[in-house]
Amino acid sequence: MLSVIVIWLYIGITTFIIGYGVLRVITRHLPYCTLNADAYFMCGLVSVTVYAQFFSLFSGVGQAANLVLCVLCALIILVNRKAFAETVRLMVFSTEETFSRFVFGAVLVLFLIFAYGASRGMIHYDTGLYHAQSIRWIEEYGAVRGLGNLHCRLAYNSSSFALSALYSMAFLGGPSFHCVAGWLSFLLAVVCLSIGKSLRAGRIRTSDFARVMCVYYLVNIFDEMISPASDYFMVLVAFYIVIRWLDLSERGEKTILPYALLCVLGVFLMTVKLSAALILLLTVYPACRLTGEKRWGETGAYLGLGILTALPFFIRNVVISGWLVYPFTQIDLFDVVWKIPRGLADYDAREIQVWGRGYTDVAQFDMPVREWLPGWFGTLAGSDKVFVLAAVAAVAVLLAEAAYLIWRKHKEYRASLTDSVARERVMSPALFLAQATVAASFLFWLCTSPLIRYGCVWVYLTAAVVFGGLYEAVMRFADGGWRMASGRTVSALIVLLLIYKGAALAREIAGSYVNDYWLVQKDYDNYETRPYEIAGVTFYCPIAGDQVGYSSFPSSPSEAGIGFLGEGISDGFRADK
Repeated sequence: MLSVIVIWLYIGITTFIIGYGVLRVITRHLPYCTLNADAYFMCGLVSVTVYAQFFSLFSGVGQAANLVLCVLCALIILVNRKAFAETVRLMVFSTEETFSRFVFGAVLVLFLIFAYGASRGMIHYDTGLYHAQSIRWIEEYGAVRGLGNLHCRLAYNSSSFALSALYSMAFLGGPSFHCVAGWLSFLLAVVCLSIGKSLRAGRIRTSDFARVMCVYYLVNIFDEMISPASDYFMVLVAFYIVIRWLDLSERGEKTILPYALLCVLGVFLMTVKLSAALILLLTVYPACRLTGEKRWGETGAYLGLGILTALPFFIRNVVISGWLVYPFTQIDLFDVVWKIPRGLADYDAREIQVWGRGYTDVAQFDMPVREWLPGWFGTLAGSDKVFVLAAVAAVAVLLAEAAYLIWRKHKEYRASLTDSVARERVMSPALFLAQATVAASFLFWLCTSPLIRYGCVWVYLTAAVVFGGLYEAVMRFADGGWRMASGRTVSALIVLLLIYKGAALAREIAGSYVNDYWLVQKDYDNYETRPYEIAGVTFYCPIAGDQVGYSSFPSSPSEAGIGFLGEGISDGFRADK
């Protein structure tokens, strides 16, 4: 646990400083001021991830990468000493969420609780299968040409692996730590703290419903966030984007920049897990406003930020697999010697989809939805069934809501009404777009590869955001007495739910408590392997099963049929023809 705390402090300091520097550059030409600390942390997290990915194209992400990062942080502080100190002072003492003793105490308690959870727990199955190996390759060699030929899952590029490698501290000679998912979980827990104000006031907003589902998810993964699985990164960042987008909508934010920066964060989310790409539907809102106001310079700036965020991800895709987006072969732009064979890539893509539907036989890939959907639904846990049904109902409500808005707009047009404020009272465009985005993401997940851990964020958020928005709209037109009574009732129900989940988490922690990992975080799970050779180089594969863990390196689930592109493994691999 102590090692987690020390690394978290390092992550927090470096990401905050880098985030401050990046936002200072952006807002120099696009004036906007935010004093939400999480905005700096998240901006920094994205920035250092992009940096780590670029660095991996030339070298392993280890000691040198961290030294350069620290130098950059020092330069930012030296150049902006007074402004940086003033920003921190205002953030602590002059924001709407002033750091009272209670807030500071709550943040400290969450920090210690989540550090405890991130120091022990269950390592995800896929971490032993390929996450740990992917991170070690980045630590030691960076991006290696044709790496996916050694094991196709090593071609499942995720920007989160580069971030984990940067902060693993493996270059110190000890274990490779995996603390970043826990840090991100802690940040989201702090973001959710503000629900306390709404509960005390008895006025629940749509963003509060999203926060409740985020808390629900954080409790569910508390004993799993030790694992550097890309699924956790994707879900947590998606929760953050939607919650902060709703916050902007609810306070009537008119400035485009915060919405646009959340869209850039959506680009980052796509690089964490490509299946989350529909989050980019949010770009419609700032794009329409920018183009409508003919602000072409700003439009180009945001496009540039998005391209810069995504660029190293796509370059790494080509380097490690030969495909722009592995394992999808519809985009075939590069004819390189290390390209993973098309047949293997197509098989891999189909295997992902049938696995999500609850099958292991790839031959069932073409099974109609009406045949596999009932069986898939029947295998879900009871609570997941309720959430899926609620999400389906929410999609139906949203479609009806869209039809009503179209009818209303047509009616206003015919009556020559131009009161945009009146229309906005019915539905904020930013809110409706958020609802449409999470609903579209839910439908995409449901129709492609609906494994709960792949897309639970869309399952949870669709019902929360749609029904939460409907509840808030009804409250807007209700009389004062009924609104107050209803608000208190809903607040009480949410408090009971949070107490229940908190008690469940406490029981889980107490039931699994062992007096260990107080100093050093639990290591990766490692498995018994046997060596085999290719061109005089020793590789490893498991004696049983397909997991290898971190220590047996380099490894693959079975003996790989590959050739070298050069003299050593750092030169890359090609498929053995």
